[in-house]
Amino acid sequence: MPRVSRQQTELNRVSITETATRLYRERGLNGVSVAEIMHEAGLTHGGFYGHFESKEALANEACVHAFEQSANAWKEKIAAHRKKRTARKAIIDHYLAPSKRDNAAETCPVVAFSGDIAHEGRPSELHQTYVKGLQTLMEAYMSTLEPGKSPREDSANRQAAVVEYALMVGAMTLARATGKTALSDEILKSARTFLNSDASAVERLALNG
Repeated sequence: MPRVSRQQTELNRVSITETATRLYRERGLNGVSVAEIMHEAGLTHGGFYGHFESKEALANEACVHAFEQSANAWKEKIAAHRKKRTARKAIIDHYLAPSKRDNAAETCPVVAFSGDIAHEGRPSELHQTYVKGLQTLMEAYMSTLEPGKSPREDSANRQAAVVEYALMVGAMTLARATGKTALSDEILKSARTFLNSDASAVERLALNG
């Protein structure tokens, strides 16, 4: 049997990781077997351990890849706008679009993996990867806010950004759970309207903090 070249081995690993990332986004970290991932990648089940030492190792690499995909997409959208306010609106409208709800393969990793991560019995590398990825996306969102004129305003901005980001994640989680229904559409529309209003959480917290 011919030996697989190092280049092909690397390409196969990339294929496994990308396939796992897509399937995990669609079904969650515990909703897909190694056999399904290898089949979807067009590879034999027996070849899995030539690339990864365990399913957990693959899940961690796929989680890293998913967060990188999301972070890069956000950075591109932010860079396309000269004004922070319009960049923030672009992120909100992109995140809470019905198309993002309907395309499971593009599900935000924060939403897609949260249930599985929350039920882990002990701290793990995967948990650390999730937290780091979440922080990266939150920092990207915070970059769309105008800097405060004082430490107090900076603190209020950060608090507001956390609230707004949590609202986006919560709205998308509920929208996905309720499917293509009138309630689901209402949740997404209401969240977009609230976040894009002139009196957003940023202004309210800055005034009331």
